[in-house]
Amino acid sequence: MTTTAPEAPVAPLVGDDPSTSYPPPATTERELKQIERANASKATPVVFIHGLWLLPSSWDPWATMFEEAGYAALTPSWPDDPETVAAARANPKVFAGKTLKQIADHTTEVVNALERKPVLIGHSTGGLVAQMLAGRGLGAATVAIDPGVFRGVLPLPLVVLKGVGPFLINPLTRGRALTLTFDQFKFSWANALDEAEARKLYDTFHVAGSGIALVQMGNANINPWTESKVNTRNPDRGPLLIVDGEKDHTVPWAIANATYKLQRRNPGVTEIVKIPNRGHALTIDSGWREVAQTALTFVKRFV
Repeated sequence: MTTTAPEAPVAPLVGDDPSTSYPPPATTERELKQIERANASKATPVVFIHGLWLLPSSWDPWATMFEEAGYAALTPSWPDDPETVAAARANPKVFAGKTLKQIADHTTEVVNALERKPVLIGHSTGGLVAQMLAGRGLGAATVAIDPGVFRGVLPLPLVVLKGVGPFLINPLTRGRALTLTFDQFKFSWANALDEAEARKLYDTFHVAGSGIALVQMGNANINPWTESKVNTRNPDRGPLLIVDGEKDHTVPWAIANATYKLQRRNPGVTEIVKIPNRGHALTIDSGWREVAQTALTFVKRFV
């Protein structure tokens, strides 16, 4: 008798094994100061969650804008994030091995230390993590900008495969920290910008990113143990806005709209907005204020 091996993956990927346990994520001194400041202010906290290839400092203009609007801004790190872009570029390997669960659990530690339920705002992978936390009932309102893929979001446009496909088919990606070349950044992030602004953003913001986190999103609908999943039905999810750039090559409209269709089954308010002529860099490019104002207007309606 012959047997046929089942199609891969047949076992959990690194970081997706339900039996895997991680040490408790450590809250950094910077995060503790932000938590103490937010709690002392009595203002509604807003937790900004960055995505792959960025650092928390990428949210600084947004944090200032929301502070001026009367909120208390926090910009938590992913586990082991360096404090500066220069330090991150000097030690890119520190980003390797950071899973979605580790990132979400670390951010949850920050949220649980707050005295008021916060607004959650995330971009890209951070937009996915924001939805993960909202699905845990941790957000007063949530804005997911160009959000990463989770289980059930099925579209995979060719433009995405052109951008990150080479990483996803490389079995070594899981254990690596991935640095984009400028050409890769220009295609996936800055395709809606001119060469000069694209180069400025790359030089100012780009750092390495976790390969396993990217693989977890890429395999979300294949791997039964995936950590890239969201509880979209939790009645305590709260209001949710999904924002997507019209020209985004990393999270095209098809992905954002599929996310919206899953999330709108929730009893909470669920909305989606397309920002014209913008790519994946819409939170850090010269037009960031338009996107931030869209998020702020939504948040003010509910919090």
